[in-house]
Amino acid sequence: MDYKIDCAEKKLGRVASEVATILQGKKNPSYDPRLEGDDRAIILNIDKLGYSGNKEEQKIYYSHTTQIGHLKKRTLGRVIEKHGMSYVLKKAVENMLPRNRLRSKRMKRIIFE
Repeated sequence: MDYKIDCAEKKLGRVASEVATILQGKKNPSYDPRLEGDDRAIILNIDKLGYSGNKEEQKIYYSHTTQIGHLKKRTLGRVIEKHGMSYVLKKAVENMLPRNRLRSKRMKRIIFE
């Protein structure tokens, strides 16, 4: 089943938790945690998605290059400039999903319009 989520005037965390629940298939009456599920989340108005507080300067995204001492830090504002709001939402949803072999399959069912 396809779920359409309108992001206008909503906060990042609220939308991300709703999408994570849909992708796991928990809204489906035939939910089984070991199965991938077949529900898709269609995200609308991603550019109107908001966040609260001073997250633009205070929230930090970390990435490591596997070299010793090469931990990179980027603020939310810089990540949005470089990758866009869809990347930020994808990262938030990905961190809310269980860390198992189904995670990448479930992440492919997010559609941005």
